[in-house]
Amino acid sequence: MSEKKRGFLGRLFGGKETADGQEPPVAETAAAETDASESAADAPELDVEMDVRPAAAVNDPFRPIHLDATLGHLPDVPPSVPVTIDEPVSTDLAPEPVAAPDNEPGTEPGKEPGGEAAPDPVPAMEEPKISWVQRLKKGLSRSSSSLTEGISSIFTKRKLDASMLEELEDVLIQADLGVDTAMAITERLSQGRFDKEISTDEVRVVLAEEVEKVLEPVARPLDLSSGKKPHVVLMVGVNGTGKTTTIGKLSQKLRSEGKKVMMAAGDTFRAAAVEQLRIWAERTGALVVARDTGADAAGLAYDAMKEAVEKDIDVLLIDTAGRLQNRAELMDELEKVIRVIRKLDPVAPHTVLLTLDATTGQNALNQVEIFGKVAGVTGLVMTKLDGTARGGILVAIAAKHGLPVHFIGVGEGVADLEAFSAKDFAGAIAGMA
Repeated sequence: MSEKKRGFLGRLFGGKETADGQEPPVAETAAAETDASESAADAPELDVEMDVRPAAAVNDPFRPIHLDATLGHLPDVPPSVPVTIDEPVSTDLAPEPVAAPDNEPGTEPGKEPGGEAAPDPVPAMEEPKISWVQRLKKGLSRSSSSLTEGISSIFTKRKLDASMLEELEDVLIQADLGVDTAMAITERLSQGRFDKEISTDEVRVVLAEEVEKVLEPVARPLDLSSGKKPHVVLMVGVNGTGKTTTIGKLSQKLRSEGKKVMMAAGDTFRAAAVEQLRIWAERTGALVVARDTGADAAGLAYDAMKEAVEKDIDVLLIDTAGRLQNRAELMDELEKVIRVIRKLDPVAPHTVLLTLDATTGQNALNQVEIFGKVAGVTGLVMTKLDGTARGGILVAIAAKHGLPVHFIGVGEGVADLEAFSAKDFAGAIAGMA
């Protein structure tokens, strides 16, 4: 096993490192070097590939299924392609981490062979010790600061007049709250307050109340009680919105509720997505169905459905490759995945979750519209609210489309994805939570 690959596994599975996150220095005593060499020699070699396909499948190299130009033809039965199904890994039997060996001759401490700098270690995940409302307020701090600063610059001990309301409306629209919401807030403020002084705190109270009115109808928990087994959840969205991470976090929540979960690594174009799901499966005790990079996503979804039925799975979470909503051929491919799923269950997928990146602002409105037409989106997950001052886009989406918002994310940790609450969000974005 190469030094580079061992470094990668060490980061994933907690390989030994010094307190400052660096590899052990070369300048060790002779006795320590001897002990480390003996320990490494006795340690079992890890099978990185975890290839459990039959020997015949291994000898016959896998060839990806290429979609035809029209994507209109769908075979009655997808071609048989070997599928890797990983059983859940018990954390009680996890192997001891293998000690990282000293640098090879000719390399400098802290560098991989070839002179490349050793990658930084992956920090251990620690559960935050603050409440969800506090995390939400912190995550939305950029959005709330932008709004409150704009409000404070307008209402500076002046009497309320039409010009102030116009300025406020511009601030609210620039924060992506949407024209309708901005007009509702300014109209509410104008009632009985003209030619009177008004404080920024009064404006923030009205802002929070009006935002809550818009969000309350869409704040609904994710309901998986369809009566179908497995309940099929299809994750869709553009590149980089956090679909794969969201699947992992959902798996953890479902497993904590005692549900039997399977994940399908349908993002077959990105090897990192497959490995990411394998890691989440080990953490949560879920099953995962995966294929080689470049495999046909529709065929994978079909086989995952069959396996989920055979293994009596409660919830099947299907990942998909990120795709731009304005690329017709990629959206056609998504339609094919759905058609194949419905060969086994005519009403599946039972839930279609669209993940939205809050940093995209107004573009998220277009994504909701296009994915809704192609995939029949049933609910939304808004991620990366902590990375933008434009968190108000969620309000504009709720006002225009009225789709349920099930979860919002304000960070990368497991505890940073939480069920959506209209009151908590409204208070946080107005700087009052």
